[in-house]
Amino acid sequence: MRTMIALLTPDYYLKNVLVLRPEALGQTGIRALLLDIDSTIVHYRSRALLFGTEEWIKSLKQAGIGVCLVSNGPKKRVEQIALNLNIPFVCFAFKPLPFGFGRALRKMQFDRASTACVGDQVFADVLAGHLAGIRTILVPPLAPEEEPWFTALKRPLERYVLRQTRQRPLEHF
Repeated sequence: MRTMIALLTPDYYLKNVLVLRPEALGQTGIRALLLDIDSTIVHYRSRALLFGTEEWIKSLKQAGIGVCLVSNGPKKRVEQIALNLNIPFVCFAFKPLPFGFGRALRKMQFDRASTACVGDQVFADVLAGHLAGIRTILVPPLAPEEEPWFTALKRPLERYVLRQTRQRPLEHF
């Protein structure tokens, strides 16, 4: 059984999603990504993607890396972003519970051992990823000042937890 601090410790910490290169993912055995939306690839209350996201997703797909959006957001919002990127999605994921990641793994037939989740929240994405038995990649939030109050409320505690853990940056990405 993992300790609570282990469940909250990301396997990797990156400056943003766009530094994840298909070649490096392959070297680490990652063949599939479950990708968060809000504050990871899109600003809150926006549908505009982080500049370069479309090209990055295309490069992943061309390299045979599977990608699926997994979000706590509603179907209408998540579906529109997924359609723009031409990738599948799971909405109403209820992170930090692992069930949304489980649905995505089954839907996409991804292997847990070769799948990682990418997101901006320790108490949602990282915790859900570890509970689902997959690797976790944490990125800083795109615009924390735009986040809803319930997310902003968790950020100081997340910073405290991250200071207590040994982060392993993926420098080769």
